[in-house]
Amino acid sequence: MNKILYIALLLAGTSAITTAQTEGETLRLEKKMVERSGDYLLIDLTFDLSGLRISSNHSVAYTPAILSGDSVRTLPQLIVNGRNRQILYERTGRNVAEDGEFAVRRKNGTEQRFDYHARIPYARWMGKSEMIVTADDCGCGWNALSSTRSDLFPIRLRQAPRPLMAYIAPVAEVKNRAISGSAFLDFPVNKTDIYPDYRQNPRELAAIRQTVESVQDDKYATITGISIKGYASPEGSYANNERLAKGRSAALLEYVRSLYDLSGVDTKVDYEPEDWAGLERRVEKLNRPDKEEVLAVIRDASITDPDRRDTKLKTLNGGETYRFLLNEIYPALRHSDYEVAYTIRPFNVQEAKELIYSDPKQLSLDEMFQVAQTYEAGSAEFKEVFEIAVRMYPDDPVSNLNAANSALLNGDSAAARRYLAKAQEGPEKRLAEGVASWLEGDTDQAATIFRALANDARVGEQARANLEQVKD
Repeated sequence: MNKILYIALLLAGTSAITTAQTEGETLRLEKKMVERSGDYLLIDLTFDLSGLRISSNHSVAYTPAILSGDSVRTLPQLIVNGRNRQILYERTGRNVAEDGEFAVRRKNGTEQRFDYHARIPYARWMGKSEMIVTADDCGCGWNALSSTRSDLFPIRLRQAPRPLMAYIAPVAEVKNRAISGSAFLDFPVNKTDIYPDYRQNPRELAAIRQTVESVQDDKYATITGISIKGYASPEGSYANNERLAKGRSAALLEYVRSLYDLSGVDTKVDYEPEDWAGLERRVEKLNRPDKEEVLAVIRDASITDPDRRDTKLKTLNGGETYRFLLNEIYPALRHSDYEVAYTIRPFNVQEAKELIYSDPKQLSLDEMFQVAQTYEAGSAEFKEVFEIAVRMYPDDPVSNLNAANSALLNGDSAAARRYLAKAQEGPEKRLAEGVASWLEGDTDQAATIFRALANDARVGEQARANLEQVKD
C-alpha cells in the first residue's frame, strides 16, 4: 500500500456509545485508527461488546459517521443481534459484503470484541472532522437519530507534503567536447626530430595515441580538431629555444598525421619558446631557502630580455641554485600540450534512455532532461536521472537546481540544500528553498516564500498550490 498521508490516532482510552432505548449497559470504542492512503480514507475501529446486553429477539444498528459542519459521510452499519434475531438475519440470505454492513451475534455475559474496517473515498473536509456514531434499536434510521449521536473522537489528518516544483529545461547544445594531455618527449640536444624509441618516448607517444584513438573508436564521436603547443625550458638562448619549441611542436603533429587520416580535421600548432610561467608555478611549491630569491628574479618586471633573466638566475648562490633548477625543474618545462576536439551526435529519447545508464558522458543535459520527462515525477527512475545529470555536470547551475527539486520530492532536504548552493538564481531556486523550509518544519518561512512568489509568471502556480498545503 502506498500510504501518502498519515494520522496519529492511536489507542487513547475508550468511548461509550449509548442506545436510544438502552437495552443493557453500553457499547464501547476500545481502539481507533484513521489514515489516508491515496484517494481513500481507511478506518479501523475495535468495539468492545462486553458491556452490552441484547435480548434474543432484538438488535441494535450502530452507524458510524464522519461529520464536519454541514458535511457528513455515513459508514457501513454494525448490526449487533440477539440470538434469535441473528438466526432470522441469516435466513434472509443477506450478503454483508454486498449490503455494505456488518452483523454480529451478541453472546451476553461474555467478553466480546469486534474489529470494524471501512474504506471510503477521501474528501478534503475529512482532514478536520469528527467521528460520531448513532445507535438505532427501533428501526428509525439515521435521519431520525442523528440528533442523538455519540461523539467518538476528532479526526486530525496530518498531510505529508506533496510539493509542486519548477524545473528548468536545459538549453539544447551542440555537444563539443575535448580531451587534453601533456607529453614529455625526449629529444637529443638541439634536435627537433622525434625518435619513437628514444628514452621515455615510447610511453609518452603511447599516451598521445591512446587519446586520439579513444575518440576515433567512439562510434558516436567525430574528431573536429587537434592542437599542439610546445614549450621549451629557459636555459640557453631565447632564439634557439624558439627554434626548438616551434620545430618540436611541428614534428609531433607530423607524427600524429603519419598515423591517422586527419582529412577534414582542423589542426593547429603553437609554441612557447620559454615556459617562465611554468617555472614560477613550480618554484612557488618549493620548500627551499633560496625560493624567494628565485621568484624575485622571475617576477622582476624591469628585466625584459629573457636571456638576461636566465643569466641572473645562474649567478644566484654561486650557481648552486641554477644547478638545482636544471636538474629538478627544467625537464618538466620541456613539454608539448595537446588537445583532441570532437563532437558527439545528438540522440533521440529512446537512445538517450539506454545511454544514461551505460555511457552518460555522451549525453547533453538537455537529453538527460528529456529522459527524466518519460518517468513519473518523484519516482526512483526520475530521481536517478537527475542524480546522474548532476554527477556528469557537477558545477552546472541548471543540473544542480533540477537535482535539488528531485531530492525535495523524495523528502531529502539536506541533499537539496547542497545542490541549491550551486543552483541557478531565480524564482525556481527560491521556490525550492521554500519547499526545503517546509520539509524541515519551518512552515512560517515556507509560507513567506510562497506568498512572495504567488504572482510570479514562472512559478506562481506551484507557489500557490504549495501555500494552500502549508496553510492546511
